[in-house]
Amino acid sequence: MNKVFSSAAEALADVMADGQTVAVGGFGLCGIPEALILALRDSGAKNLTAVSNNAGVDGFGLGLLLETRQISKMVSSYVGENKEFERQYLAGELELEFAPQGTLAERMRAGGAGIPGFYTKTGVGTAVAEGKEEKEFDGERYILERGIVADVSLVKAWKADTGGNLVYRKTAQNFNPVVATCGRITVAEVEEIVEVGQLDPDSIDTPGIYVQRVVLNATPEKRIEQRTVRQNAPASSAAGEEV
Repeated sequence: MNKVFSSAAEALADVMADGQTVAVGGFGLCGIPEALILALRDSGAKNLTAVSNNAGVDGFGLGLLLETRQISKMVSSYVGENKEFERQYLAGELELEFAPQGTLAERMRAGGAGIPGFYTKTGVGTAVAEGKEEKEFDGERYILERGIVADVSLVKAWKADTGGNLVYRKTAQNFNPVVATCGRITVAEVEEIVEVGQLDPDSIDTPGIYVQRVVLNATPEKRIEQRTVRQNAPASSAAGEEV
């Protein structure tokens, strides 16, 4: 089955609806599905619950959906780079469910594996535990966390074949694999598409059974979230040596 769509807009045209839960891959701005986020913005779908490690930045990533007020709730572990997010949250215009980073990843992995919930020590005795069931195992307290199943998952991969098998690269391996498995419909944005059989089976990170649609974005922007450089590079120790 060829799962390739001609554009991000086409891939989302008949799957997005108001009130959906959308899981979005990426770590900071690394490995985010840039074209799919733009297409989601342009779809006009609103009252969305966005599940993602972070809330993007102002004017990029999920920050675009915050600007258009399409997100009504965020489920995230880090939101500190987005001033519009801060404004909406402090004004009571946006609901936030904080989840520790590892817990968030495991909640999506569990949802994709058909596991409705699991117990973890992370967050016991903190605000994270409020309203959650507690249980004792071997003398230690644990809280119950629910698995996450999204209506739609949007992920970014490096390569795909036409059957939807995905290969990630470097930091984009954070969150994208678990986001891909937890969606009822998963759409992958990739930089290169090859025919089935051209990917080394041992290199495939997400099997195509989890992916329903693939779109090509060969030249993503890949914006840097926090650019940091050395102010005072050491002097070269040899003529012509690069530092």
